[in-house]
Parts: sequence; structure tokens; C-alpha cells
Amino acid sequence: MMQPLSEKFRTFVKDRWLVFVCSMWVMSCAGIGYLFGSISPVIKSTMGYNQRQVALLGVAKDLGDSIGFVAGSLCEILPIWAIMIVGAVQNFVGYGLVWLAVTQRLPSLPLWVLCAAIFVGTNGETYFNTGTLVSSVQNFPKSRGPVVGILKGFAGLSGAILTQVYAIFNAPSEVSLIFMIAVGPSIVVIALMFIIRPVGGHKQVRPSDNSGFLFTYSACLILAAYLLAVLIVEDLVNLNQTLITLLSVILIILVLLPILIPVVLVFFPKPRPQIEEGLLSEPDKQEAGKSELERSGSSFILSEVEDEKPAEVESLPASERRKRVAQLQAKLFQAAAEGAVRVKRRKGPRRGEDFTLLQALVKADFLLLFFSLVLASGSGLTVIDNLGQMCQSLGYNDTSIFVSMISIWNFLGRVGGGYFSEALVRKFAYPRPLGMAIVQVIMAIALLYYAIGWPGQIYVVSILIGLGYGAHWAIVPASASELFGLKSFGALYNFLTLASPTGSLIFSGVIASGIYDYYAKKQTQLNLEPLLAIHLQEEKSLTCSGSICYSLTCGIMSGLCIIAMILSLIVVHRTKSVYSQLYAKTIV
Repeated sequence: MMQPLSEKFRTFVKDRWLVFVCSMWVMSCAGIGYLFGSISPVIKSTMGYNQRQVALLGVAKDLGDSIGFVAGSLCEILPIWAIMIVGAVQNFVGYGLVWLAVTQRLPSLPLWVLCAAIFVGTNGETYFNTGTLVSSVQNFPKSRGPVVGILKGFAGLSGAILTQVYAIFNAPSEVSLIFMIAVGPSIVVIALMFIIRPVGGHKQVRPSDNSGFLFTYSACLILAAYLLAVLIVEDLVNLNQTLITLLSVILIILVLLPILIPVVLVFFPKPRPQIEEGLLSEPDKQEAGKSELERSGSSFILSEVEDEKPAEVESLPASERRKRVAQLQAKLFQAAAEGAVRVKRRKGPRRGEDFTLLQALVKADFLLLFFSLVLASGSGLTVIDNLGQMCQSLGYNDTSIFVSMISIWNFLGRVGGGYFSEALVRKFAYPRPLGMAIVQVIMAIALLYYAIGWPGQIYVVSILIGLGYGAHWAIVPASASELFGLKSFGALYNFLTLASPTGSLIFSGVIASGIYDYYAKKQTQLNLEPLLAIHLQEEKSLTCSGSICYSLTCGIMSGLCIIAMILSLIVVHRTKSVYSQLYAKTIV
């Protein structure tokens, strides 16, 4: 019997795929921090800053993008729409003030005021990220890797998307880009904020969900390929404004394309046989049929199994290992029910159970994840923040091309990182942090390539650093949710995001800027007369030329990425048994 249209519309509004698609749209304009490489040169020239002052603005941006304690705490007591509107207001106020300062509509502002404005504006991203991630992970609890990877991927791609949309307006300078950053994301978020929320998605499992993710991945790849093609064409050919507008309209259509998934699922559903529905709900029936003893004590019994199983069990084949563990678990259930065994009650949860942030902070695995992120993602963010100056030092005038390129590969890294890490845990039951170790090696190679000064170094860095940095933000949130639970996921995620600005504060604010200014002063003294050189140093407008400006910095960060890889491998070793319990049963 067909449903009336009004009922289908109500189902459509509550469909978890609609929430997911709207979350993609929000994230596609939420990564405004990745545009700092495009707007920093105009801020530097207009305000008369040196590289160290620009680096401080970058650190303020990174801190704003990562300090999400307030957003993480509020998401547990406020509805998601309230979280989103707070972020929209912060974004508008912060970057609106930057635009007024750069266009000199306000009197000259001290550096700390601009730092505060960029911090507030970029901090709005934490509310967008928290609202969309918490909603979507709760709606797709069994597809955390793909969901996190796709959403964080669109955040990484937002720099390229906003740059291309900005080209429609044919604005003469990056000053107008600052205005679009202040206004655009706020409008999109306010338009969609009531749709993005948890809708009991675990009850909406369909056989077509795999097809939905496949379609989404395909759309993501098409979108990334299209943006790359547009960048190449715009770099090689001088296009007229009409053609640029047409290319941007096609881009917007591609971004909107995933809406077909919830439309087809709700308005054109395929009939499902009753036997199929019974098969899908079987795990829920088994869960509902458990005894009160099993429901109340299962987590403790599983902890006992991990403590009591012999060491040689880990060396057995997967099928035999599962059989042995199941036998031991059954014996412990029976013994606990008869009172023959007293189940140990631990003071805190075990890995794989729900942790609060304070409980997680005293766990070695959580701290190892955090410090590995400090070293690796901090290095990646340093490259992203300094990409404009890196391009200029190598003689490239149009830095927006490389900002968009690193944004595209950031996107592919997040989408690919989610897919790749999901394959690791689903097919092989390997710990998801193994994916972190692999991408950290890739980042170390890219940074070393730049440090040596080989041909095409800026292209290699833009591609591989974007890929590696992006993959971290698909792998780490999913790993945290698996090891430390979903109950306080918002707080756990927002604490981990502090890793990037922590690393950037040291690598960009101290190391990179200090080395850049040193070589800039040295080159000025060599190339100009002493009196003129002193005058330029007093003006604080020095620029550095050549790969030497950042080669030493990249060499240092390459070594730090190797250390990060070692920390990730330690987490892999420590969590093998946890992932074996979580995913060994899914291996065929």
C-alpha cells in the first residue's frame, strides 16, 4: 500500500541519509581555516606585518579551529540546531571584523585584536564539526569510518569549493574572499540547522546502505577530479568570466548530487521481502532476548575473558581464536550465574567501552594518539598555513592554485582514509591506528623531498601533505570512538583537535617563521646596501626567496613525522586484542 505524499515527506525529513547529505553541505563550506593561505598575503601587505606576525595570526586561526571544549560540552545539553547557530554567529562576527579591518573601514587595529577576531571566526567551525559529526556518527554507528571520512573530507575540500565559487563574482582581490568567508558559511548553516540532528538512524538500516555509500564515494571522486581539471584549465588557459561562472555552477550541481540518495530511498523505495527484513533485525532480536544477567554484566564478563584467556590464543587462526574465546565466555557466564566466580568490578571502563574525557586522559593509548597527532598533523597544518609564502618564495604568483590543490588532496585523504581504515578493521581486524602510521611515513617522505629541493617540490608537498593530513582526520575520530566509546564522543573529538594547533604553535609560530625571517634578513643584507637593508628591516616587510626559506623547517618536520609513526605503531601493538574482539567476527 502506497504512502500518501505528506507521510513520505515526513519520513524524508527524518531520514538519516538526508541528515548525512545536509551535513556534507555544511562541511563543504565549514573548512574556512584552509583558506588562510589565500587571505594571509593580502592581510600581510595591507596591515604591514612581517612573517612572524602572520604566523601568529595562523596560530590564532589554528587554535580557533581546534579548541572545541565549549562545543563538545554544549552538544550534550543543547539541541544540535542551537550548536549550529552559535557557530554561525561566531563565524560572521569574527571574519566580518577582519574584513572591516583589512578594507580600512575601521581604524588601525592592534595585532592581538585581529588574532582574537580570527580565533572567534574560525572557532565557529568547531560547532559545525561537532554538530554534524555527532549527529551522523549516532545515525550510522556501524559505519563510523566512512561517515567521518566523508564529512571531514568535505571540510577539507571546502577551501577549493569556496575558491571556485568566489571566482563567480570576479572580485578584484582577496579582500572580497574574506567577506565571502564571513557571510557564506553562516547562510548555509542557518538554512540547514534544523535538519541536522540524531534521528534514530540505527533503526533505519537498509540493504541499500552499501549502495548509498558507494554512490557517495563515486560522487566524491568525480567532484575531486572535476576540481582538479578546472584548476589545470584555469592555470593553462585564460578563461572568460562566462565560462568560469559555468564551471562553478557545474561544481555546485556536483556538490548537491548526493541528495538523490534520500530522495530515491524515500520516494522511490524498492519493496523488501519479509524474510529479508527478518534477517536484518535478527541481531536486534538476539540482543533483546538476552537475560538481565547478560545485559548488566556482559561488559564485565568480556573484560574477564580478556584477562583469563591464555596468551597462546592470540597466535591461533581467527576462526579457532573466536571459538576458544566464545567457550571461555560461556563458562564465565555460567560460573557467574551460579556464584562460583566473582566477576571483577573495575574502577573504570575498559577500552571499547564508554569513557568520559577525564577517564580517557589517564589512558596511555589516548595520550599516544594525541601526541602522534601533535607531531604529524601539526606538521601538516604548518605547511597548509605557510603554503602561500612557500609558493611565493619559489616564484609562483598565483598561490590560490596550490591552496585549492592541497584542499582537494586533503579531501581525498579524508575520504580515502576512512575507506582504507575501514577495510583494515573489517577485512583483517587490524587496529585502525595502523592507517595513521602509514600516512605519517608518506608525509615524512614528502617533507624530505621538499627539504632536499628536488624538482616539482611544491606539487609533491601539496599532494602528499594534503593526502596525509586529511587521512588523520578520518582515522583518528573513528579510532577514538571505537576505543573510548560514543557517549562522550563530542568532548573526546574536540580534545584531540587541540593536537593540530599545539604542533602548529611550535612548528609554524616558532620554527618556520623564525627560519623564514632569518633568511629574509640575510638575503636583504647581501643584495642591498647596508643603510637600505636596515630601513627595510625596520619596515618589517622582508620577503625570502628560494627553497631555502622552508627547506630546513621541512627537514625537521620530516623527522617529527617518523617519531609520530613510532607512537602510532605503539598504539597498534597495544590495541590488537581490542580490535580483534571488536571486528574478528566480521572476517569471512
